[in-house]
Amino acid sequence: MPEIWAKMTQDADAIRWIVLGAGVFVAITAVALLLWRMLRRQPTADELERRRRAMINNAGKIGDGEILDVDGAVILYTYSVGGVEYTVGQDASSIETLLPEDRMRMIGPASVRFDPKNPPNSIVLSEEWSGLRLRSVPEPLG
Repeated sequence: MPEIWAKMTQDADAIRWIVLGAGVFVAITAVALLLWRMLRRQPTADELERRRRAMINNAGKIGDGEILDVDGAVILYTYSVGGVEYTVGQDASSIETLLPEDRMRMIGPASVRFDPKNPPNSIVLSEEWSGLRLRSVPEPLG
């Protein structure tokens, strides 16, 4: 009988060590995840916008639209998807070098790339794609 009691207490000690080790592992993992979350670099607004444009460029569908106005680097355009008309403004300030010098040449028909799962999420210009159909400017007479 004393041998059985000794074996049971040894097994209980082993179980306690296993449980303690697992608890320490979980605690260290939780602290590491918390530190990683607090110390990681948050993307800037420009980086988030660049990622959005890249996502729409890669997975978006193309439709016809019309650029209504250009105010500085903000392009105001309209397009229709599934019978619903959307009017959207794209802030192109981070890719302003891709815009033409004469912004009024942009007004008119354009191609719009949009997210099929969320049609209001759209672009007319990105680093890798342009839906602009620039109007030609007549040469001055004389």
